[in-house]
Parts: sequence; C-alpha cells; structure tokens
Amino acid sequence: MSQPGASLRFRLLAGTLTWMLATVALAGWWLQGMFEEHLANQFRAELTIHLNQLAANLELTPDGRPTLARPLSDPRLERPYAGLYWQVDRMPEGGDSGKRGELRSRSLWDAELSVPGDQLADGERHEHRVSGPQGARLRMIEQVLQPAERPEMTLRLIVAADEALLAEPVERFRGLLLAALALLAGGLAIAAVIQVQAGLRPLKRLRDELTRLRDGEQASLGSKHPSEVQPLVDELNSLLQRNAEFVERARSQAGNLAHAVKTPLAVMANAAADETGELAELVRTQVGTARAQIDHHLARARVAAAAQGKGQRCAVGSVIEGLLRAMQHIHAERGLEFSFAGGGKLQFRGEAQDLQEMLGNLLDNAGKWANRRVEVTCASDGATLSIDIDDDGPGIAAADRALLLQRGQRGDERVPGSGLGLAIVDELAGLYGGRLELLDSPLGGLRARLSLAA
Repeated sequence: MSQPGASLRFRLLAGTLTWMLATVALAGWWLQGMFEEHLANQFRAELTIHLNQLAANLELTPDGRPTLARPLSDPRLERPYAGLYWQVDRMPEGGDSGKRGELRSRSLWDAELSVPGDQLADGERHEHRVSGPQGARLRMIEQVLQPAERPEMTLRLIVAADEALLAEPVERFRGLLLAALALLAGGLAIAAVIQVQAGLRPLKRLRDELTRLRDGEQASLGSKHPSEVQPLVDELNSLLQRNAEFVERARSQAGNLAHAVKTPLAVMANAAADETGELAELVRTQVGTARAQIDHHLARARVAAAAQGKGQRCAVGSVIEGLLRAMQHIHAERGLEFSFAGGGKLQFRGEAQDLQEMLGNLLDNAGKWANRRVEVTCASDGATLSIDIDDDGPGIAAADRALLLQRGQRGDERVPGSGLGLAIVDELAGLYGGRLELLDSPLGGLRARLSLAA
C-alpha cells in the first residue's frame, strides 16, 4: 500500500485545507482587528459626546463655583459605579491651590478620578488610561476650559468610562466570529473533499478500466474521459496497439522460422526412414528431438502472446469434459475410469487451446501410470483456479518430483515419451501467472495440481 505522502488525493487535500485554514485564520484576525478598532473609535466618540455635553452644560454660580445647568443625558451617570463618570477640577491660580473633584457625577459616589499632571492649553484634549473606582481600568478624556465670565479661572473637565464596557462586546464578537469561521471552514473543507473526490474520479475510472484490461474483460481503454486525461488514454491505447502488432509479428516470424526448419527436418526424416544402421537411427532420433523442441518453443511463444492478450476466456468444465472423452478413447484397452467434479461455472482467463494443451499432457501422463482410476477436481478462491489430477498409480518419490519438471527428464524410460510434457505444462502455467505442483494423491498415486488465474 502506498504511503499517504505519495497519495495525490492526500497532497491535494493537504494543500487545499492548509491554504484554506490559513486564509480563514487571517480573515478572522483581520475582522477582529477591524471590529476592535471600530469599537475603540465608537468608545472614544461616546466619551467626546459626554465631554461636549459637560462643557455645554457647565455654568458658574455667583460666587464662582462651577455647576451644571442640567444633568447629562446618560442615566448611567446617576448610578453609583456604573462605569461611566465625569468630573470637574479647578486648577490652581495665583496663590490658590485649586481643587480636585470640585464637581463630579453621582456615579463616582465618594471616589475621585486621579488625573496625570500634564499641561494643556485652553480647549486642548488629552486621552489617558487611569485607575478608577474599585480598581477598574478607565479610559479618560480631559479638556481644559476657561470660562468667558472669569478668564482667570481654569477648569479641567474629565469624562471616563470603564474599559470593560469595551472588552465585553469584543469578547462576544470574538465568540460569534470563531463560531462563524469554524462553520465556514467546515463547509469549505467538505467542499474541498468533494471537489478533490470529483476531480480524481476520472483517474479511478481509468484505474478500473486498466484492471478490466489486465483481467481480459476488455481489449482497450474507453474514450469517454475528461480532456485532461484523454491524451493519456489515447497514448496507452496506441501503446497497446503497437505492442499487439509487435507480438503478432514476432509470432508470425517464429512460425515462419519453424516452418522453414521443419521442411529440411522432414526431408532428413524421410531420407532416413528407409535406411538402416547407426547413422540412420541417430538421424531419426535427432530429427524427432528437434521437432519436439520446435513444437515446444512454438507453443511457448504462442502462449506467451496469448497470456498477454485481452478478452480471452473459456469454460473450464467444457474443456475438461472434452479431454476426458478423448482420454477414455485413448486408454480404452486398459479400462481406466475417468471422473470429473467441481467444474461448475469456473472460467480460465486465456485461450481454450492452451488449457487443453496443459491438461491434455497431465491427463495423458496420469493415464499412462494409473492402475484403474483418474480423478479431476476443480476449485477456485476467486483469484486462483486450481485443477487437481489424481491417479492411483505407483506415484513418484518426493525427492524425484522436482527433476520431472525439468525438460528432457522422464519418470521411467520404459514408458514412451520425450520428457517434455510436464516441463511444457510448467512453463505454460508460468506464462499465465500460475504453476504446476506434484503432490501425494489421496488415491495412492500422484497428484498434479495446476494453479492458474481464475
């Protein structure tokens, strides 16, 4: 299984989600900053309004004491420690020491605002952060005012508010913003997953087609693919076509070569047929061996091409039944009993002629050594087709079985044969991705197990 880092889906999703989360986080940080700045400006504007009201309503009594013509409009200024305050200080003049908190809002109750000792010109305003009643942090605006009726008098007007009034809406907004951004990020993540899945679906369809192509269910790839994938499909189809043409040319050349070699071999065989002596016997033996080798390599070349072919399937049961009828006829004089079970609807992924050649060699070998019975059973686990051919003959020692799969090796020189049968079956099975095994048979003889792709 491929590692996640090598997955195209993983890389696409990782890149998309990383960029998306970074963008959402940046947008959240920017929105929160803008909201905080907006609230701060609004907070400052509200303090400025209260300061303007304080300046507009401030009057002097006949004895020169400051007083308000009317109360300020915000009701919080009347509630003790409500978080909004104002205060009027009388600045020192001449030998006067001045007076702090000479006039203040009811919300201050018995407390006073402590103001930094900075110097302001008439009408100038400063903003500070100071400690207020009950240790609260206040944001304050101050202004120096000189009444027109007493220009020698200097008054400091102060308006302050608890910064908690600013922090609470910021916290509420932050919670709502996080929830909204989380919902947005979740929706975008789902959309990204769906988009990646939809975008990679053509590749999955192409993989499925390649699987069917490998399994022989179709001969080429389809043409209904997106424009980005279709050039790859066209190149693969072109490669398959060129490969098929190359294999066909190679098979034709092998056939032509075999035909060219068989003709002089036939001439030599005919010339030696009527002769006697060691030379004639040697020629006949070597010609027979050469013909067997040619047949072997022709069959191997044909099966090698057929194993790569697509769309080739055959029913196992019908092939075995046809072979058993032929074997009963060949071994009729010995009265052998041939039986078959388990074929059902099993299919072999290849040409029927190749399966006949492999099973024909195995059945003929079993018929030569069997005493009375030869049994054929078939089974499949979905991926592998197993065909067991059992006989009740003398069997073969386990140490000698590997030698029988080598070309030219025979179990008994007294039995006719070239020693190529089992070797050919083993090679042909290997070309189809299978193998041949020689095992102990429950009938007492030899079991030849042919394993092939189902």
